[in-house]
Amino acid sequence: MVTCPVCEGALDLDEEDVDEGDTISCDECGADLRVVGTAPLEVESADHNEEEEEEEDSYLEEEEEDEEDEEDWK
Repeated sequence: MVTCPVCEGALDLDEEDVDEGDTISCDECGADLRVVGTAPLEVESADHNEEEEEEEDSYLEEEEEDEEDEEDWK
């Protein structure tokens, strides 16, 4: 058993039925969840992970723009 990080509902999952990186849905709230660990079983919101990736991509784009601005200034 593991708890949904979105609605805190109980998820009836067996560690043997899922692999790290799998995406599942919460039966109670319908949230997309990603399995981040199997021993012990741990899930996180798939939306949360996508937000982090978007923030990281945005940060990298800003760095590239800053470098281009510096080159233009020279």
